[in-house]
Amino acid sequence: MTYFGTLCRAVAFAGVLFSTGAATAPAFAAPADVALLHSYIGEWRGRGVLIGANRETVVCRLSLSKGNADKVNYSGKCTLAGTQLSINGTIAYIEASKRYEAAMTTNATFTGTAVGQKRGTGLVFNLREREEDEEGKDITITAQIHLSVNEIDVSFSAVYVENGDSLRAEVPFTR
Repeated sequence: MTYFGTLCRAVAFAGVLFSTGAATAPAFAAPADVALLHSYIGEWRGRGVLIGANRETVVCRLSLSKGNADKVNYSGKCTLAGTQLSINGTIAYIEASKRYEAAMTTNATFTGTAVGQKRGTGLVFNLREREEDEEGKDITITAQIHLSVNEIDVSFSAVYVENGDSLRAEVPFTR
């Protein structure tokens, strides 16, 4: 297992849950949907542990700010395994689709879009993907991001299909 590559890929997939394909569709949203998105604006910090062949501390910061047309932009960095991963994107409610969407890019050359759902007073974005790592090995990546008033919880796992080797992490963020 290429530890760093898989780690970046897993964090990148988790990050995809924060961004929106809103650039491709107008985001005319109801006031309550806009207010929910804007409630996450601010500076967030998180610390967690990545568990794989070794235990690694993951330290992250995330900044959410008002974007154009009721969107929320975000920019984040995580330090792990002696390296930094950068994530940028946008979150929006797409009225035409009646759903929240998030799109992102990373310095790990990953881009993508995820769909979110309102749950209780927060939002939940889930992702399950099967990809290949930089060596062409099949890997299944799952991630969930739960946004609530005072906390953002990120959890992800990456499992190699061939041998079952895995990485998993949970990183809670607070303001």
